[in-house]
Amino acid sequence: MPIDDIIIADEAVIHTGDLHEDFIRSSGPGGQNVNKVATAVQLRFDAANAAGLSERVRARTIKLAGQRATKDGVIVIEAGRFRTQEQNRADARARLTALVAKAAEPPPPPRKKTRPSKGAVERRLKSKAGRGTIKKLRGRVEND
Repeated sequence: MPIDDIIIADEAVIHTGDLHEDFIRSSGPGGQNVNKVATAVQLRFDAANAAGLSERVRARTIKLAGQRATKDGVIVIEAGRFRTQEQNRADARARLTALVAKAAEPPPPPRKKTRPSKGAVERRLKSKAGRGTIKKLRGRVEND
């Protein structure tokens, strides 16, 4: 296993071969230099065909990516917050790692069904009856 692989969990490893980076012009800070130098990074990760992801993590990653995922299951992350390619590259990889880590979290335990106690049900019904009586008394007063 190459050193550059990003190990997130047992069932989630991002291989560097699955990543493709393109450098584009950034719209962020940089003054006049921003029009000449391609510092923003467009990171593409083919999650649908990534060998390091289990089926559960793969499906959750694509679902959590939302609009950043294409129909083919490729996740596109654009990072142009910083003025250098290296900082933007690190930012894009960190965002991808966070996304896959969130997808690799174990599912929450199932909810346990609970019931209100008998006393709680009685108190609730008693208070409902009391409110109903108050509302009845708000009506028109009839002369006898």
